[in-house]
Amino acid sequence: MKADNEIRMGEVATDWRGGTDASLVFIGRIHTPWTDLGACPRRGRPDGPLCRIELFETWVPALAGISDDALIEVFYWLHRSRRDLLLQCPRDDGDARGTFSLRSPIRPNPIGTSVVRLEGRDGANLLVRGLDCLDGTPLVDLKPDRSTFIPQAPEKPGDFHVGEQ
Repeated sequence: MKADNEIRMGEVATDWRGGTDASLVFIGRIHTPWTDLGACPRRGRPDGPLCRIELFETWVPALAGISDDALIEVFYWLHRSRRDLLLQCPRDDGDARGTFSLRSPIRPNPIGTSVVRLEGRDGANLLVRGLDCLDGTPLVDLKPDRSTFIPQAPEKPGDFHVGEQ
């Protein structure tokens, strides 16, 4: 069995060592049943195990307005992912594809996203199903699922812009 960070036949990495352009503030931690990459699912399931999103105390007031049974888009930092692969072989068969054509966690900025259903809440903890990340994954952001969200702010001219410029 290959190590989690081993390059497969046909994959290509970059030796880019540039600086960073931005910083993130982690707003919590995600708790799941998975502690190693080999066991972690490739994508979350709506009927998957109950997972816990722990929001750091500072950010708890920002949960106001999230209703029970809400669909929430969760953004998280895939802290154990490589960041250097340009071409990847997800099937481990030597057939390489560009990183940006895949939903692989291996990317220059390893941000993961899942749409989850809120099953319950206990203070700073959200109980959800549908995650696909390791236990202890840093939480980047939470947003209402875009397919069900209705903007609260007044409309802007760009909201009605369609077709060619």
